[in-house]
Amino acid sequence: MCAMLRIRCEEEREYRAVESLTREAFWNVYRPGCSEHLVLHRLRKAAAFVPELDCVAEADGRIVGHIAYARMFRAGDACADVVGFGPISVLPEWQRRGVGALLIDETLKRARELGFRAVLITGNPAYYGRFGFVPASRFGVHLAGVSPEEEAPFFMAKELEPGALTQRAGVYAFDAAYEVTEAELAAFDAGFPAKVKREPRPDDL
Repeated sequence: MCAMLRIRCEEEREYRAVESLTREAFWNVYRPGCSEHLVLHRLRKAAAFVPELDCVAEADGRIVGHIAYARMFRAGDACADVVGFGPISVLPEWQRRGVGALLIDETLKRARELGFRAVLITGNPAYYGRFGFVPASRFGVHLAGVSPEEEAPFFMAKELEPGALTQRAGVYAFDAAYEVTEAELAAFDAGFPAKVKREPRPDDL
């Protein structure tokens, strides 16, 4: 099915449509409703955003997936050559068909070509392990807000250049665009078609 897909950079005129796609992909998955569409909206305005890695997956002229990247922060400063990705979104009807994998593989290749040396992410180790991501703690790399002594298998790293993280141990943080308030989310979400939120669950993020 992936043979019919084309990966290309997102165009500014597509921003709202991709935000809607992101909302559909994440709605009621990790929490009642979702916040990822607002994160994406804010991320595009951040200085850390990497437009060259802002990519969509297109099938027969329709956008069915998207991925965004931003520079990571270490000691309060944006990294020149260490990035993170997310959100990565695939329309529900296109999920489990290799779209996300194609987006990740293609953009990791582009990131390496652009001179980025490592990628840090949060997510499911069972899924991202197949792309070569390993616990970031192996490199002495830890996530801001999480104690280095605490197990954080969801925070993962992939070196695009062997040894890139060897001398870069420390605490890393994602851009502030990833942190949204409930008030900001409610105001932003009001501009989209109404959707029903499920009931909260004990394991919600």
